[in-house]
Amino acid sequence: MRALTEDQIRASFRNAEPDEVAEIAMPHDLMLAEWDYLDFFAWRDPIASRSGYILVEQGGEAVGIVLRAADPSRVRSGMCNLCHTMQPGNQVALFAARRGGEQGRKGSVVGTYICADLSCHESVRLAPPLAPSEIRAEQHADRRLDGTHRRVRAFVDSVLGDA
Repeated sequence: MRALTEDQIRASFRNAEPDEVAEIAMPHDLMLAEWDYLDFFAWRDPIASRSGYILVEQGGEAVGIVLRAADPSRVRSGMCNLCHTMQPGNQVALFAARRGGEQGRKGSVVGTYICADLSCHESVRLAPPLAPSEIRAEQHADRRLDGTHRRVRAFVDSVLGDA
């Protein structure tokens, strides 16, 4: 991703009203973000703990969506639908995003299970232990990165729809 300023990040949100965008707390480590390393930028709101945010680049511009987390799950384990990483149940959360445009104003939402700390971009870079017959670790990581990037973009597209 290309580096973004706070103003550019705020301007990127497509499924939130201006007054909601003004209330978004930026991550404390925004100035330390390694933009070249990121496939997408995501964080949990340090003030409103049930809020989260995802930004992706689409068509050369940043596109952001606002997420809301459901109450923590009591399941033993779960899989993130973005990075396809199995996690203990308390580390995967159901996030809902209001659709963009008129549908969102009418209350329509899209939901999916995501790593609770929104660290999918880091989770996919952790190579699982491989059996001798499995593909090389770097091929596996590249495949996971490509899949995660594709699924994040598809989720953002489903939220934005025709907005």
